[in-house]
Amino acid sequence: MKKNAAKSVPSKARRTASATPPVEDARQQLASFLAKFTPEIAAKAEAILRKMRKLYPTALELVYDNYNALAIGFSPSERASDAIFSIAVYPRWVSLFFLQARGLPDPDKLLKGSGNVAKHVVLPSPAALNEPALQALMSSGEARAKVPMDSNGKHRLIIKSISAKQRPRRPVAAATR
Repeated sequence: MKKNAAKSVPSKARRTASATPPVEDARQQLASFLAKFTPEIAAKAEAILRKMRKLYPTALELVYDNYNALAIGFSPSERASDAIFSIAVYPRWVSLFFLQARGLPDPDKLLKGSGNVAKHVVLPSPAALNEPALQALMSSGEARAKVPMDSNGKHRLIIKSISAKQRPRRPVAAATR
């Protein structure tokens, strides 16, 4: 009877359950995802993630090793739709996404993108997170979030999904003429 019960679990639920490793395994998995990038991009992403963890110590980190990029969401819950920010790692840059940017005041015109909800800022370095204009934008984004960060929450790193097919994580060499 237990065999049949296991078969009745939808395949998506099985993938999600199996994609949530213990904490130490999650850290190792995230490190392995970052290792696919060039050492410079990986180091920049790691430093940015350290700064984000200090800024949002109670956020849950939701990791999606997607087709286009490695995305690490900072969320008050395990629901991706509640995430406020996301760090997206691409072969040539790292971006900070504002996942609830609709109506977010941006007097310094930092936000890029044509999306109706999500916008981003390319981070040239981890120090960019210290810039007053970006800090003000992040504070505003956090204050306007539909679900606030829990000041008493506990940080967790959660591997949410891993795409079987992915774009190259390192820049493709330019073709020679």
